[in-house]
Amino acid sequence: MLLVVRTLWGNVVNEIKYVLAMLVQVLQDALFAAIAAIGFAAISNPPKKAYLFCAIIAAVGHSARFLMLNSSLFNMHIVAASTIAAFIVGTLAVLLSPCGKMPAETCLFPSLLPMIPGIYAYKAFGGLMMCLSHSAESEFDHYFYLFANNGLTCLFILLGMVVGGTLPIFMFKSISFQATR
Repeated sequence: MLLVVRTLWGNVVNEIKYVLAMLVQVLQDALFAAIAAIGFAAISNPPKKAYLFCAIIAAVGHSARFLMLNSSLFNMHIVAASTIAAFIVGTLAVLLSPCGKMPAETCLFPSLLPMIPGIYAYKAFGGLMMCLSHSAESEFDHYFYLFANNGLTCLFILLGMVVGGTLPIFMFKSISFQATR
């Protein structure tokens, strides 16, 4: 009986450790996405109140994508997760824009920028350069595969982000266009 209780207690402790570790990772992801969104927002010189909205929206959207990509929770592909996260970002931007009396795009674009798939673009370009520098067919095929795989992944993530981010503007047209009135 004591062995069963110890085993169960050990499992509970391990689950709590896992949940706390996951929570720390989500909060870190949210913090860095918020910082990046504030930096991207600063480039376009929005009103001062927009920085807080951009930070919150980016933190929520990027954390949602992080959770959807997690193998123990949803285990989604990055294209689907980025599209859904962009939809969340777009929806939040439209719903929060009347509070700040600014267009939804003021918060939408800086909040989406932390999700841009830079590593896939970098690897696609690297694959292209390696593809051009090798003449042996097997090496060329390998690097062309890397170029195509990473390039198409990058392209579809960007398309998903565009569709997911702009769809709420059209879905909630009455809210979206009343924000500046």
